[in-house]
Amino acid sequence: MEQVKLHPYDPTWKEMFLREKEALEAVFKGAAVIEHIGSTAIPAMRAKPVIDIAAGVDNVEKIETHRARIENIGYTFVEHEAFPERRFFRKGTWRAGTHHLHVYEWESEPWRRQLLFRDYLLRHPEVRQQYEEIKQLAAIAHPHDRQAYTESKSSFIASVLREAEAEQKEGDA
Repeated sequence: MEQVKLHPYDPTWKEMFLREKEALEAVFKGAAVIEHIGSTAIPAMRAKPVIDIAAGVDNVEKIETHRARIENIGYTFVEHEAFPERRFFRKGTWRAGTHHLHVYEWESEPWRRQLLFRDYLLRHPEVRQQYEEIKQLAAIAHPHDRQAYTESKSSFIASVLREAEAEQKEGDA
């Protein structure tokens, strides 16, 4: 099984995202908003070297109209029944993908939370540092269990999202 291993930030991650964004924009033909999410979107953040991409569409149920074109550029659809609000595609081999494409309804709660978390980390380097430390501890504790690695970060992510939502409400007031 692939080991959970964090790598120092690599500026080519942004370039990889931009190339993939261009390819995905051609696939979706204007029917999606494409965003770089996840730790590779945060400069200076250690991360698993997987480019996470969010595509916001008007209706995830209609993703089948784009599925063949998504698969033609190297992605594989992965069924995730636990997340009915999202459609997930992986580029690369199982547990060793290079890109993850998360398709959400644009402006839905899951879409909004992905961007809210990313943007909060970008604005708060001290929180980014805390998150990186939690990720490193999780990788040490669960080197061969990605699900446990992910779950061990969930309470911190939830607390950051609460802080981000409160900050956003203050800004809206």
